[in-house]
Amino acid sequence: MLSFFKPARRFLTGAVLGLSALTLAACLPDGGGPTISTSNPVPVALLVPNGSSNTGDVILAQSLENAAKLAIADLDGVQIDLRIYPTAGDPNTAHASAVQAVNEGAKIIIGPVFGEAANAAAKAVASRNINVLSFSNNTSIAGGNLFVLGPTFQNTADRLVNYSVRSGKPNILVVHAQNEAGRLGKIAIDNAIASQRAQAAGSVSYQFSQEGVIAAVSQIKLQAEANSADTIFLTSNTSGALPLMTQLLPEAGLSPATTQFMGLTRWDIPSQTLELPGVQNGWFALPDPNLTQQFQTRYAQAYGGLPHPIGGLAYDGIAAIGALVKAGKSNALTTSALTQGAGFQGVNGIFRLRADGTNERGLAVATIRDKKVVIIDPAPQRFGGAGL
Repeated sequence: MLSFFKPARRFLTGAVLGLSALTLAACLPDGGGPTISTSNPVPVALLVPNGSSNTGDVILAQSLENAAKLAIADLDGVQIDLRIYPTAGDPNTAHASAVQAVNEGAKIIIGPVFGEAANAAAKAVASRNINVLSFSNNTSIAGGNLFVLGPTFQNTADRLVNYSVRSGKPNILVVHAQNEAGRLGKIAIDNAIASQRAQAAGSVSYQFSQEGVIAAVSQIKLQAEANSADTIFLTSNTSGALPLMTQLLPEAGLSPATTQFMGLTRWDIPSQTLELPGVQNGWFALPDPNLTQQFQTRYAQAYGGLPHPIGGLAYDGIAAIGALVKAGKSNALTTSALTQGAGFQGVNGIFRLRADGTNERGLAVATIRDKKVVIIDPAPQRFGGAGL
């Protein structure tokens, strides 16, 4: 086992939550969006975290800008006038930049990244009838003129629960941390169980600490056996409880040979996770790896290095706008156009925006065998296929 995970029972308390708690949900009127001339360049504002004191934000901002420019280069017969505005990762700056962008002619905004900043930007331009396609995955801010492009817990939960049911393992026990990410993850899984005709085998929560995980193991085993759980659905990620949890459960007698483990987060990031004995044969969801590889290769050829993990969302935003504008309709950037049922093709596969501001993405189901990622159910190529 790699030193990154030694000692095995070490709990990484510095984990960053995938979703932050917000009470600023954008309860905005459902503005339709502006009318445009599709024969002229369409002014699009890209809000990125330039100006932040965090070096990582600056790198992310450049990756998003690069990906957007790659998407523009791929558009056939559509002209995009891309204008870049900084947010510094700050809600107040995002608010001001959104107003400036619209004042300068922007007909739609892509970004910002962080939930609070995206919420502020959307509120700033709601009365101007401008839609915002943010890079956030925080569904609590979605709605009105604000859409989230980031992969959501609900999308992943729906995909995995659907696959588990189709695989003859419908009885699902949920294991989640007693924090905001764990709470939101449990809600998503519960919704998926209800909508995908699965069966709830109960849930077990644990304190977000090493001691909390250790204390919860016996309870998880008892509940799994008492409720005849086919599958244990873990909300934890690789920088949090996942390594410890997947080690302790088999040691306690919950064998992966008889009980399926699956996770709400990516189990292949970082790559060292693939070395862990406890994650072998577990299920998780990820975007179409072939398309992801194609994008990474093209990005590296154009700019050197790899894009930021969420860099492709900027490409997706431009791709959606380009596809709608190409149709030649003046309502291309309205809510009704953005939420068309057929969806769009992005660098990570198909996706579509929902009227409630959330999104659906076509995901593959993967497992880990012999420390390698193996796709066991490919990502769908169109909406209405398996898992969607």
